[in-house]
Amino acid sequence: MKTLRLLALSAALAAPLAPMAHAEMTPVESVKVEADLTAVQNERAATYWAGIAEDLQAAILARVQDRIADKGSRISVDINEVALANSFETKTGLADSVLVGNVNISSDDNTKFDSYELAVSVELANKYLPPGTVALTSMSDSPEHYQAMIHAFAENVVERLK
Repeated sequence: MKTLRLLALSAALAAPLAPMAHAEMTPVESVKVEADLTAVQNERAATYWAGIAEDLQAAILARVQDRIADKGSRISVDINEVALANSFETKTGLADSVLVGNVNISSDDNTKFDSYELAVSVELANKYLPPGTVALTSMSDSPEHYQAMIHAFAENVVERLK
């Protein structure tokens, strides 16, 4: 009898919270990522980051797929090509190895608006490396490093989505 009342009470308390949890999930209308790699003077860096716009867009979309709607927030990311090339060339340490981009969130009614610069370091990206992969100390041209940087950036964009 006590168990039944507790279950009923738990369900009654959880019911009002369900709409609030759903309300916090911002609907997403579109995701657009741009990177002008013709601006990257370092040929090796340009080759390495060649698919970053498509890969980052796909990573963000994968994290918001349950929120895709006809009307909602528009996520726009412009990757800083100069930072991309400089980080690739720098081998001095974690703080210098970053993926930087300007993130803009907008909506038709301007209820969802945000604009910020996001910098993801190699140190942050290390937590996205596959198990058993050696942690990185600077930019590397390994596929694991590339994926970790993409995942870290996408995760931070979605976490900050209001």
